[in-house]
Amino acid sequence: MKIERVELHTIDQPLVQPFRTSFGTEINRPCILITVYSGGLIGWGECVAAHNPGYCYETVGTAWHVLEEFLIPAILGQEIAAPTDIPNYFKRVRGHNLAKAGLENSIWDLFAQAQNVPLSHLWQRQRDRVEVGVSIGIQPTIPALLTQVDNYLSQGYRRIKVKIEPGWEIAPLTAIRQQQPDIRLMADANSAFTLADVPLFQQMDELKLLMIEQPLDHDDIFEHSKLQARIYTPICLDESIHSPMHAQAAIELSACRIINMKVARVGGLTHALAIHELCQQANLPMWCGGMLETGVGRAVNLHLATLPNFTLPADISATDRYYHEDIAEPSFTLNAIDSTITVPNAPGLGVEVQLDRVAKYRQRHGVFN
Repeated sequence: MKIERVELHTIDQPLVQPFRTSFGTEINRPCILITVYSGGLIGWGECVAAHNPGYCYETVGTAWHVLEEFLIPAILGQEIAAPTDIPNYFKRVRGHNLAKAGLENSIWDLFAQAQNVPLSHLWQRQRDRVEVGVSIGIQPTIPALLTQVDNYLSQGYRRIKVKIEPGWEIAPLTAIRQQQPDIRLMADANSAFTLADVPLFQQMDELKLLMIEQPLDHDDIFEHSKLQARIYTPICLDESIHSPMHAQAAIELSACRIINMKVARVGGLTHALAIHELCQQANLPMWCGGMLETGVGRAVNLHLATLPNFTLPADISATDRYYHEDIAEPSFTLNAIDSTITVPNAPGLGVEVQLDRVAKYRQRHGVFN
């Protein structure tokens, strides 16, 4: 498959409501949509870099630069034998996984379309519906948080994730647990704590949490192994896992009991599939995380989450959880009866990008051929 042309579209969409985590509040969500052209087919990918380097060092600006100057030239005009070959084309570029993932995933979409199958039929698709949960940002008050929890439970979500930070942890989690003693509840710290907070996490053991996600530093594995040895609640690593090598280190050090897979964080589907295999062999359960994706990135996540070792509810909420109007159709809706979202079944990603909406929200456009 020859890569004939690539286009980049930076878009910026308002969120339904502000989303606050320990590293800031998002009101609008930017991303770079990527279109790759080959043999009359068009593949779509999404680079989920934000305006600010909070989650990681990449931003919309750095991702555009790396795509334009290095990654697109590496594949433009090339005959690609398989999408799993793409990391070899990018190996001279260190890091910049969000940019790499957006471009690589668009080529996976192309290959699935060329075979006239849904993306997840290119691997071990195990299910047609993916169990999902919802993530709640830091709220101004505990009553406001409890109202949000009740609202999402009434919609049919069965797993609740709550963002925490120093000073907003035990009290909100305890309040939820007292009001909802039986729900699957987890906490996401986004790297906001240190080993000095061990007593705090030992208190959380009493709350019977499903997991605590990334409590310590964003690039740490070793200190997480020390914390995991001192608490009963499973630690889930997110920001620390950038490659199969990091996943292997986490497994061998017993740094966690769960891994959150974000396709963008590990540089694309090829590495995501390799990490899934490692975790499955180690009997380490996984779930698929989200980055407030549009329907393009959300479709990628749903297809990936059909793999057998994704045994915990994903962070792939319904489209209207984040956007009044998405740039792809059909929108994703929650199957309230079992807290799932149906995996697209059309060829490729299985969604149709609405070009008029892309134009409506677009801030920058580039064509490379």
